[in-house]
Amino acid sequence: MAFFICNQCGTGSGSWLGRCPNCGEFNTLKEAPSYIKEGEKTSEETQKLTITPFKKIQSLKKERLITGIFEFDRVIGGGIIPGEVVLLTGEPGVGKSTLLLQSLSKLKTLYISGEESAEQVRDRAERLNVNLSNFLFSEDLQVEGIVEGLKELESKIDIVVVDSIQTVYSKNVDGTPGSVSQLKESAMKLITTTKKLKLAMIIIGHITKGGEIAGPKSLEHMVDCVLSFEGEKISNFRILRANKNRFGPTDEIGIFEMKQQGLSEVTNPLIFVDNKGEEIGKAVIGVLEGKRVLYFEIQTLAVPTILAIPRRVVKGLDYNKVLLLLAVMRKYLGHPLDKFDIYVNVIGGVNIKSTASDLGLIVSLLSSLNNKPLPKKSLFVGEVGLLGEVRKVYFEEKIIQEAKRLGFKNSYSSSNLPHIKMLRNIL
Repeated sequence: MAFFICNQCGTGSGSWLGRCPNCGEFNTLKEAPSYIKEGEKTSEETQKLTITPFKKIQSLKKERLITGIFEFDRVIGGGIIPGEVVLLTGEPGVGKSTLLLQSLSKLKTLYISGEESAEQVRDRAERLNVNLSNFLFSEDLQVEGIVEGLKELESKIDIVVVDSIQTVYSKNVDGTPGSVSQLKESAMKLITTTKKLKLAMIIIGHITKGGEIAGPKSLEHMVDCVLSFEGEKISNFRILRANKNRFGPTDEIGIFEMKQQGLSEVTNPLIFVDNKGEEIGKAVIGVLEGKRVLYFEIQTLAVPTILAIPRRVVKGLDYNKVLLLLAVMRKYLGHPLDKFDIYVNVIGGVNIKSTASDLGLIVSLLSSLNNKPLPKKSLFVGEVGLLGEVRKVYFEEKIIQEAKRLGFKNSYSSSNLPHIKMLRNIL
């Protein structure tokens, strides 16, 4: 009995179809290999289960490979562990290759690239002033050849970079490079090999239009660490986050600024804030990211609308959370928000996920609606519930204490602003 599998999404079918019912692609269903057809025997022999007591298993050595880029090491947990596999994701052009060339310049690195030629990679490396003597380069993209090459270079390198996994392919799998079947097979062979050889590996993965790792997201469960490199192309700032980390924290972030000479580390917590004067519709919030406190500027613009359904444009915050807070404002502050188009933006091209930004959004919108500026050098920290109450956020005291040290005169939080109705006293 024949069996067909889509080489784009992996969907199976008992008969051939011209169009895959799952992903909608045409002419992607191919007949499955004989070893997975129902009723046929596989040529591979059944392996006996090997059982080893935990006491006889050697402990994992925590000798990390320090890159020397503090912001990168902070996010990954203090350095890369030999045998660790890291998936680095981000939109095209955000600076993933630049980040790796700078971060790995002190380690013996094999750079495998299917995105750029050797001349292009070297030109970027020279522009960034990295140590070229520590890099080896390859344009070979067949995973079986890469595996054999890693076995020969085991003692000569510390880490392997694959740029990107969408360009690597296996000779044993039908389908174009980048399809789900190719991705899974290639990634599994690379991961198995690097762990056996105790080599660290960083795999670069692209982001789809929907904001997901191309595959879709089929590699996250296979790797030890998933890093996302975020930032708008029109902004110089970039943020590195760990969405998954088996050997370190997931709440730390690294901040970089893209300059002509490459990426530079940002340590100033007020890099995103302009405190020069009072402006209408602007509020400063404090957020704890890992062990560090950062301050961001939220700008909100409310203008009368001529549309039946007013516009809501949000950048840098969760869109649904903003709609929820608008409903709370309409209930407890009585503003006719349906008569206004509302635009929200977080300065710097960053995305804030912390609920500590709730109070700052509301006061910035009130400032725009009332056409009055907020008090100069004021900080707003707090989560707002559906009942309009202002709730305490994680390490609120630390955020406020650091703000006083940086020159903020007024701090508004759950301690002195228990409900958003009291915002009338500020504006």
